[in-house]
Amino acid sequence: MRWLRELDDRKLSPHTGWTRDHWAALADHLLLSARRHASPSHARISFPGEPGGYGPDVDGLEGFARTFLAAGFRVAGEGGRDPHGHLEWYARGLAAGTDPASPERWVRLDEHDQAKVEAASIALVLHLTRPWLWDRLDDGVRERVVAYLAPAIGSWYPPINWVWFQIVVEQFLASVGGPCSPADIEAGLALTDGFAREQGWYADGDKRAYDHYVGWALHFYPLLWTEMAAGDPAADTRRSAYLSRLERFLRDAVHLVGADGSPLIQGRSLTYRFAAAAPFWAGARAGVGSPGLLRRAASGIVRHFAERGAPDDDGLLTLGWHGPWRPIAQSYSGTGSPYWAAKGLYGLALPADHPVWTAVEEPLPVEEGDFQLAIRSPGWLVSGTRADGVVRVVNHGTDHALPGDQLSDSPLYARLGYSTATSPVLAGPHAADPLDQSVTLLDPSGRPSHRTGFDALLADRLPTGTALGASRWRAHWVEPGLDAPDHGSGRAGAATPGPTLTVVSALRGPWEVRLVQVAAPCTSPLRIGGWPVSSASDSLIVPGPGLDLADVTRAEDATPLSPETFIPWCGTTAAAEPGRWYVAGVHLGTAASPAPEIAWTATTARISWPDGVTDTLDLPALLR
Repeated sequence: MRWLRELDDRKLSPHTGWTRDHWAALADHLLLSARRHASPSHARISFPGEPGGYGPDVDGLEGFARTFLAAGFRVAGEGGRDPHGHLEWYARGLAAGTDPASPERWVRLDEHDQAKVEAASIALVLHLTRPWLWDRLDDGVRERVVAYLAPAIGSWYPPINWVWFQIVVEQFLASVGGPCSPADIEAGLALTDGFAREQGWYADGDKRAYDHYVGWALHFYPLLWTEMAAGDPAADTRRSAYLSRLERFLRDAVHLVGADGSPLIQGRSLTYRFAAAAPFWAGARAGVGSPGLLRRAASGIVRHFAERGAPDDDGLLTLGWHGPWRPIAQSYSGTGSPYWAAKGLYGLALPADHPVWTAVEEPLPVEEGDFQLAIRSPGWLVSGTRADGVVRVVNHGTDHALPGDQLSDSPLYARLGYSTATSPVLAGPHAADPLDQSVTLLDPSGRPSHRTGFDALLADRLPTGTALGASRWRAHWVEPGLDAPDHGSGRAGAATPGPTLTVVSALRGPWEVRLVQVAAPCTSPLRIGGWPVSSASDSLIVPGPGLDLADVTRAEDATPLSPETFIPWCGTTAAAEPGRWYVAGVHLGTAASPAPEIAWTATTARISWPDGVTDTLDLPALLR
């Protein structure tokens, strides 16, 4: 979609060129392109490609509901002006999809759980566009829509972000005089209150599940619900807490966008792509955060994809990242799934005179200068470098599991590093057997161990600005059950325990100093893996004393970013020496700076960084 460059306004948007006109043009292009794949009465939109794991009926419902989000945002922000007739087009689909006698009728909420997700999008758009759609539907269609949504009442929803789907649906039903269970809403709100963590973050349930769902679901729905339920004491009293959490979260979130607009390539459902812009628009709508910075982040994200093949030449969003790449999908992903990206178009629900559209873009943190920070809830150390615009995360707190679990490592959650310029290895042998961004021990057959279930020990920032983190785990080998659905997390199976590993990371600029200790007894060789990159020159590992092996492994079609991926690693030929601290410098960047120098005094490590800063780490004190 490089033709969008014709609309660029570098005075209003000096960093991206994007204005509201770009966003509107993108939304209309997506919506008009989707129409070509609709059923005769518009109830199902079935995009080309192999059906998803839930089958073509669910795919068709997703295609309708998720594009409906884009249509709703588009018309709501125009105050009902609808030159393309989006709402009239979708009204026909509502009538047919909710008609039990129609050959195009939708999968019901009591037939398939995925319909509970899509029902929330339908209810949300009906709320946002009520004067121009709901109020103009005939009584029979309104009755059928209520009947279609009603099975949400009293139904079971997984105790994760899905709870918000039930809350939104039932709140809409209440607003139109339909059935509703206040007890369901109260129980759901109490559960979601328990998701709140430090610094404005949420966990997606009771596990250490931190990913893009924090922004595009767990911050997206609460404030929208308070609008739907305005005047209800339960909504009005919670709103200030939701606002405060979102404001604090956004301070971290703007640091996680690369200068090229790429969001962090971490966590499940990555095929939703520019849905990652949703929390920035939520902040703008709620009046928290700087409008120029929020639009810069959101426009950077969507522009990143629009200029790299998403949507494609046919105007479609395929299963992939930039272009099509099927391995990125989870088992629940179907041909309509990528259109949750429509959440990233939420800013269109704000009118053209809103400050987020009229403010001049401000630079992202990574465009202003180098930074390091520690985000305690997910246990992330974050480093951004202005020279290359890359944001790196070293992970000592997220694995989509609980401490003590012995699961296989999910490449989407349990790797030691993620960035805006690299993808974890998601296909091929090294997806299940960790090599990239890992510290492992090898069993006698050469299989690497896993770290899921680790203890998170530290995520902090030193007075010098260096970010410091640590985690410890019992290395284990897993024979996973492969018949379980793939929801992006690690797999359970028969586990064989091994020695305990402790890893300490010091992060500054493009370099991580990684310190590794193995507890006795240990009969296994050690492996330390670096960043997986498209060019071997962009990633580097500098092994310290005792690490007598070093190489680069090449993997084919292992990530959505390039046909080839190069993974540098180092390790020991023989069994790792228990109690010894091994150290490696791990670098990601287009231009390598001199490696940090490490000097040891007993159990104290003195790190001299390339920029002249020196940090002294008393390891026993840090790990007490």
